[in-house]
Amino acid sequence: MNNPRILFWYRKDLRINDNNALKKAFSLSNAITATYILDQNYSYDFNAKSRAWFLGNSLEELSKNWKNLGSRLIIDEGDPLILIPKLAKLIDAKFVVWNKAIEPYEINRDLEIKDNLKKSNIEFIELWDHLLIEPSQIFTGDNKPYSVYGPFYKNLKSKINFVNVKKNFNNIGDLKDLEIGIKEKKKIDTSRLILDRFHKNINFAGFELCPCKPGELAAEKLLDQFICQDKIGSYESSRDFPSQNGTSFLSASLRFGTISIRKVWDATLFSDLININKHNRISIETWQKELAWREFYQHCLFNFPELEKGPYRKKWDLFPWQNNHEWFTRWSNGQTGIPIIDAAMRQLNSSGWMHNRCRMIVASFLVKDLICNWQMGEEKFMKVLVDGDLAANNGGWQWSASSGMDPKPLRIFNPYTQTKKFDPICKYIKFWIPELSKVSNADILNGEISDLEKNNYSGALVNHNIQQRLFKDLYAQI
Repeated sequence: MNNPRILFWYRKDLRINDNNALKKAFSLSNAITATYILDQNYSYDFNAKSRAWFLGNSLEELSKNWKNLGSRLIIDEGDPLILIPKLAKLIDAKFVVWNKAIEPYEINRDLEIKDNLKKSNIEFIELWDHLLIEPSQIFTGDNKPYSVYGPFYKNLKSKINFVNVKKNFNNIGDLKDLEIGIKEKKKIDTSRLILDRFHKNINFAGFELCPCKPGELAAEKLLDQFICQDKIGSYESSRDFPSQNGTSFLSASLRFGTISIRKVWDATLFSDLININKHNRISIETWQKELAWREFYQHCLFNFPELEKGPYRKKWDLFPWQNNHEWFTRWSNGQTGIPIIDAAMRQLNSSGWMHNRCRMIVASFLVKDLICNWQMGEEKFMKVLVDGDLAANNGGWQWSASSGMDPKPLRIFNPYTQTKKFDPICKYIKFWIPELSKVSNADILNGEISDLEKNNYSGALVNHNIQQRLFKDLYAQI
């Protein structure tokens, strides 16, 4: 069949360049209709104001890119189980093409959609796109999925094909703007209304503070800045200091797929190739390891979907959580009286993003100082984070709670020790907690802020040493 009509379904791959399923679609035809569905059953994409902002602006750019190519992006809202087969029939599509997903809801949804398409004699094509390696291609020596990061990383690096992907995917040919009928034109006209309404309801006040930037063009700029300004070369020494501009800020771009993980990984290979400085090459591998952590958590959720509902280590189902909701609220609002905790939570609430070192500190504090169930923190993060991703967020919280895939049985962060190491001049703390701007660094680092200095800043909610002993006693019970 020459030039068959194809429906391409965007999900977490909001780009035109280096998009595996889209490239496959163009290899079959240039008569392609692209669509994005605001899935009413999948709120993870937009139930945080920050993610809604990132998604809305990324769709705006993507829609313009398709228009520049001579076609359109259809934006709709509702249930994809109904809308995808309906739209495929409406445009007389012979194929529906998309990139695969790893989350339990998405996998089950896609299975139902495939059944619906089969009933209508419409073929489907699905490919892996947002992983460096397919889950079916990496196993332990016992032919089981990995549950420990270290061996996973070593095997991953040995298996990745180091052939660079094409840097650009712009020469994709002219899209045929075929006459597709009055009904679809009406549907296309509603795309603008749907997107405008979506923008109107966002109301994300922290977009200027958020270091993650929506859209394919912005993602490529962030990557270029990280590589070309040699931030990647100093990553090892600067990545843990939240007051420094030492990270890539690409987490949301990878989460929404405005850039491909292949392009990011290839950038590390290029940097490693041209660098002769040993320290810089160590930094490059350190960043590769962080990208591999993302990959690891994606594979874990795919292979162990029960992680979405609870702990990997089942003994944690028996842990006697205290779940003091007043304490949780104060933690959530950045009002614990412990500066590094409050600064981090205020950064999250104000900007939709939090530095990774601080994510570990506040998670440890909630679980092992306040003795609140890690799932309370997991839910809070997903309500606010611009890069909120089920696999990464769940994996990170289970790592912090010691309930997940981590061979170390118990890890507890002392917030004061962490501050001395990673915010020694309290620059980060004083930016996010202006009440403490005139307090001496020594007093902040030692947690000995006098009542006269506090300037309406609250006293410490708990004593870390006392709570640490209590947590260990409770842990001994399981």
